[in-house]
Amino acid sequence: MSIYVLSIAFSILFLVIVFELVRRQRLKEQYSLLWILFGVLLLAVSINVRFLERVAEWLDVKYAPALLFLFGLLFCFAFILHLTIVVSKLTGQVLRLTQELAIMKGKRTDGEGERN
Repeated sequence: MSIYVLSIAFSILFLVIVFELVRRQRLKEQYSLLWILFGVLLLAVSINVRFLERVAEWLDVKYAPALLFLFGLLFCFAFILHLTIVVSKLTGQVLRLTQELAIMKGKRTDGEGERN
């Protein structure tokens, strides 16, 4: 089995898994769009062998299928960076909400103390 057939099979399996996760609501649509885009691009590059070989020649890569893994790795790095930004934003929001909740509890406790 050639690496191209394997990458086509992997791309199709990957897309089916992503669609199934979205259907079962285990993956939010906003994140699934990036994964679907990645799967479609990987499938397109896997099917168009000549394009992959031309890019490999242009980049002076001796083994053209290695570019498939390079593209996948670069996408994963970009997606991890995106998720890190989202987590950082959510961490700030949780901190702010925790502080607001503590202030509200403090005000409620102060109000109860004045009544007694």
